[in-house]
Amino acid sequence: MAGRIRIAAAGDIHSDGHDRERLELAFERVADQADIVLLAGDLTTHGQLEQAQVLADVCREFSLPVVGVLGNHDWHSDRTAELTELLTGAGVVVLDRGFTVQAIDGVSVGIVGVKGFMGGFGGQMANFGEPLVRECYAEVTHDVEALNRGLEAIAGTQIRIVLLHYAPIAETLEGEPPGIWAFLGSERMAAPIAAHRPDLVLHGHAHGGSFEGCIGPVPVYNVAVHVIGRDFWIFDVAPKEAVSERPAAVEVEEAATLIRPNPAS
Repeated sequence: MAGRIRIAAAGDIHSDGHDRERLELAFERVADQADIVLLAGDLTTHGQLEQAQVLADVCREFSLPVVGVLGNHDWHSDRTAELTELLTGAGVVVLDRGFTVQAIDGVSVGIVGVKGFMGGFGGQMANFGEPLVRECYAEVTHDVEALNRGLEAIAGTQIRIVLLHYAPIAETLEGEPPGIWAFLGSERMAAPIAAHRPDLVLHGHAHGGSFEGCIGPVPVYNVAVHVIGRDFWIFDVAPKEAVSERPAAVEVEEAATLIRPNPAS
């Protein structure tokens, strides 16, 4: 069995175009503590290219793989295609309803990434009436479908991770005013996670939320930097043997992968 994989995660870093030194130092410090970096959205403050350029410059010469999703702030200037192209050119894998498989020290790490969207919990979002409401519901439907497809595609990898921006559970929103939970995530994102039982789910967005929750046996972490209180949080994950298929009984048994979260200094 290959060794454990150290995953450095952070969300809501909000690069504003003037924080090059901060980002350089953060990435420099984590390079020796992790095997891969995952960014859970809101990579920029207002989705402007000069803000993304700072992160791109830092990642271009970075020694570890970097995988991320965009967040609502990255959509603010409606330039996501250009922003994605810029980051991709610097070596960042930007997932938009897609997946990637990274080979790290002989371990296959499958990552499914979708931004997610609003919708709320406990039946807050209805699927009828005004067209804009139905569009919101449909947007989440596309994410749920993409998440399900991605989890099916990475079923044979040794470590399986879901990377989001919006929250899939209410538990990691505790601390935020309940009145805005509908804008911080959607419970519908939990269904494919519960069905496929990945090893780790990461999200951001809820700056005032809580760090840890779960979907059944699946651990869910809010890694917004405002919550973790540091540049990155390190998750130490044990790989499983790769398999070509995951029968339900095997999947249930293997879902209890040990994860030891540790702060990055």
